[in-house]
Amino acid sequence: MTESGWLEVGRGVFQRRYDPMDVSVVVVVGPAGLTVVDTRNNPAEADEVIRDVADRFGLPIAAVVNTHAHYDHTFGNQAFAVFSSVPVYGHHLIPRHFAEYEGPRLAAQQADPSREPDKRWADVVLTPPGELVTAPTAVAAGGRTIELIPLEPGHTDTDLAVLVPDCRVWLLGDVIEESGPPMFGSGSYPLGWPAVLAGLLEAIRPDDVIVPGHGAVVNRDFVVRQMAALQKVADTIRSSANAGTSVDDLPEDHELFDLWPRSMLESAFARGAAQLGG
Repeated sequence: MTESGWLEVGRGVFQRRYDPMDVSVVVVVGPAGLTVVDTRNNPAEADEVIRDVADRFGLPIAAVVNTHAHYDHTFGNQAFAVFSSVPVYGHHLIPRHFAEYEGPRLAAQQADPSREPDKRWADVVLTPPGELVTAPTAVAAGGRTIELIPLEPGHTDTDLAVLVPDCRVWLLGDVIEESGPPMFGSGSYPLGWPAVLAGLLEAIRPDDVIVPGHGAVVNRDFVVRQMAALQKVADTIRSSANAGTSVDDLPEDHELFDLWPRSMLESAFARGAAQLGG
């Protein structure tokens, strides 16, 4: 880590890793302002980001980007609404995802906080991005161009890759995770996820820097290895479905248990079965 916890991962691109969940927040510094990528888990955590950004960079926030819909990357959106001129960009399916997943979960927890006592969501107002991205888009926020690239369904169907082209830094949200295995959470697509990474690898150059949604920066080789692991999950789901078996039928020494805990694989198999229509 560097001063104030901000690590410069590319020219004028800074990552800070916040607890809980070791989540990445990234600031892209332009000559006239800043782009903040991901807003954390609630408005209080987002307010902390806003203070940290002001203390470290001393420039106005020009734009905000959500890499995907999950709560730990979007539930701070409302804190940025005080900046009325600051657009919040995100995948065009985030509102639908909110309606199907994040919204019901938030409402249930707010009605009965004991359901998820670790979540501090009492003050959260679900706030989808106002600028919905339907196709690859270049945005000149704060005088510096970034590219927003909607991805096919993988970690979610709301994944948005962010490329800072002048220094070849990729911000990939939870399509890639470094501090733990990739999560098969609400709205994941385990059968298509490896193909999403294969498509990204066609664009990622050998010396590019990649910032995951959780954990330390990685390189292209890391993406290749994570794609191979996700392909093993997809292949096992398909072969199990063809055989009429489930994750419970895998032998205890199956290689997937070295990569993911059983609970995560249960989620992956359930989501894969939904993709297969069964």
